[in-house]
Amino acid sequence: MNFIPISLLGLGFLSGLRHAFDIDHIAAVSAVSNHSSIRKSSLPGLFWGFGHTISLFIAGLIVLLLKITIPEKLAVFFESVVAVMLIVLGINVLLAIRKEKIHFHIHRHGDIEHIHLHSHKSASHHLHRHTPFKKSLIIGLVHGLAGSAALTLLILASIPSTVLGLAYILLFGTGSMLGMILASAIISLPFRLIPNKLHNAQKLLRLSTGLISITVGLAIML
Repeated sequence: MNFIPISLLGLGFLSGLRHAFDIDHIAAVSAVSNHSSIRKSSLPGLFWGFGHTISLFIAGLIVLLLKITIPEKLAVFFESVVAVMLIVLGINVLLAIRKEKIHFHIHRHGDIEHIHLHSHKSASHHLHRHTPFKKSLIIGLVHGLAGSAALTLLILASIPSTVLGLAYILLFGTGSMLGMILASAIISLPFRLIPNKLHNAQKLLRLSTGLISITVGLAIML
């Protein structure tokens, strides 16, 4: 039995699993996740991974069948699109927080001043956000295009068979889907560990996800 294809396919799955935890992927999914429950937070990761796999599979199919490589300028363009997308996602989070009339107050207790994150919305009027599966799918598609150049170059260099190459991409995608489900669930844990009554703390966490998404986008552009 030839163990090289099996080892290669196993490497594809593990590489996809690790790839899911890249900082830009984490930033994107955290900016669109619904943190009302771990299950609902995990679903955007699944859709992200599915979109990511679709892009990689199409790019890999074109490269393997036509024996071409993705131009460097096109790869850089895709990376720029990801950067802009992350910035927009982060801004959307900040705008959503602003719509909820969340702001900072300074309170004095004797000689000590405290800064509090405050919202004029009561718990009964809390805004319920639906998990944006379509948005997660689109984000995954864009991320897949951005990562297609490096992956297809690896396939061309290491895999002589078209069928084996496509199988590699599918297992890579499966690993990335599983990884993003795990990552999304982990991201939701701080929101679930903080009681719903502590709205200010939860809003501060959301503010952090927006700022992180913008920061990562700017870092990619630079």
